[in-house]
Amino acid sequence: MSDRDYLGEFEHIIVLALLRLEDRAYGVTVRQEIERRTNREVSIGAIYATLDRLEAKGYVKSRRGDPTPERGGRSKRFFRVTAKGMTAVNRTHRALHRMTEGLDLIRSYS
Repeated sequence: MSDRDYLGEFEHIIVLALLRLEDRAYGVTVRQEIERRTNREVSIGAIYATLDRLEAKGYVKSRRGDPTPERGGRSKRFFRVTAKGMTAVNRTHRALHRMTEGLDLIRSYS
């Protein structure tokens, strides 16, 4: 990972949701967590596309759960943040903090 590797806004939000959900993080719970905390509707397709991209970058890792009758015998795909993902989320968080430090974000700009 280079010093220039940062998460995009939606990637950042997804990684934060994974961290909050811990071992309960799969597509549907990630979507629910994001919608609940941000009041932002998100498609399940966008969630999975981003999770796949984060996994390809090595920021998250997935594993299959046990098949369940409620899901017609299909298994859930659970996600967790890797050490590389933690480095990226921390780097992104620090950069955002530095960019907002000292700004009056309450004030309305016209």
